[in-house]
Amino acid sequence: MGRGDLTKGQWARLEPLLPKGIKPGRPPVWSRRQLIDGIRWRIRTGAPWWDVPERYGPWDRVYDLFRRWQRDGAWARIVTQLQAQADAGGLITWDVKVDSTVCRAHQHAAGAAKKGVSRRNRPGGVTTEPADHGLDAPAAG
Repeated sequence: MGRGDLTKGQWARLEPLLPKGIKPGRPPVWSRRQLIDGIRWRIRTGAPWWDVPERYGPWDRVYDLFRRWQRDGAWARIVTQLQAQADAGGLITWDVKVDSTVCRAHQHAAGAAKKGVSRRNRPGGVTTEPADHGLDAPAAG
């Protein structure tokens, strides 16, 4: 087991949530746990798929599992189920805090006239934003 791989406890919680295989036949050469650890390694490091270490299986098998489950929504279902379990166990705090002490906007977001754009489409004196919104608000003195 490599650093960052799933522990036995984590795998025991995750395994029942995984999609069931539909193909009968020979057992797979690479276990799902190895492939999932390979996916987690790639996501954690940000390395290209072809750099996934061989202990997780061939990189294209790791990528194929990731994409197949991504397309059919398996990853979203797994995350939702894990969140529900953690929430039921009181392990998630749903408080949201926003710090807006610094709000930056690009210089073009200030509403200045743009070259080549006709502003005749707006009726005279009518603004699209209330005076107290965003960057159009007058400076408080």
